[in-house]
Amino acid sequence: MDQLYDKALDMMAQAFDALSRKVGNPELQSMGDGYVYRYKEKSIYQAIVQKLVRVVTGVQAINLLNKAGLLQEQAALQRVLDEFEEDIALLCFGIIFGEITDLHKKYLAVFYEEEFDDPESAIASTQKRPMILRKKIRAFNSKDRGAGYDQSSTIEVSRTISKAYSGYVHGASPQLMELYYGDPLRFHLSGGTDSPLYEDHIGDLLNYYYRAILSFAFAAKAFGEEVLFKRIRDFSIKFAVASGRESQLRETQET
Repeated sequence: MDQLYDKALDMMAQAFDALSRKVGNPELQSMGDGYVYRYKEKSIYQAIVQKLVRVVTGVQAINLLNKAGLLQEQAALQRVLDEFEEDIALLCFGIIFGEITDLHKKYLAVFYEEEFDDPESAIASTQKRPMILRKKIRAFNSKDRGAGYDQSSTIEVSRTISKAYSGYVHGASPQLMELYYGDPLRFHLSGGTDSPLYEDHIGDLLNYYYRAILSFAFAAKAFGEEVLFKRIRDFSIKFAVASGRESQLRETQET
């Protein structure tokens, strides 16, 4: 499977290069007593490109965590990836379907807001980054645009998945107790590939690589890059077939 994942990463890297060239380069600007790189225009396209960066690094990170047997950390990061992919869909669908709403405008304003309004002192800063309700993002992404989706069911699936992985992020007892197993029974402080749930977490990797590919397909479509979109779409089909779990991945895409 590693060879398949490497091919996916190569494809994503090529697609990223093509898309990032279309938004220009970040510019160096002063901040406090130092310098940072920022996109001057703060466009929706630049936001998509930035989110794609973390999708690519994210799937590599969960793969490394899985190989190390750090399954709790893998699952926690997968929750992060869920939100990145939802954000990308929000931005891309807004462009693709010509539905740039107040939600998109508010999202971008929050996204580009600096962490500290006093660069000289984090403590003296008054910045309070508002949160965009996840349920609003899911509602927009799940709208029936002629595809026959049941919006309420689709939203509920997303909410359920998010809630399950939230336990890994916040350290809920049921998730933490997955570290207690073996003979003799004990907490495995270094994780372990001998966990009875290890195969389940290996299966998770495939889903997240596939969804990362779809995020790039959405982005190519939003950028109006039809040739690139078709190439990514065709690759996603070959990826699903080569994985041996095509039907399962397609079900994931539909929900």
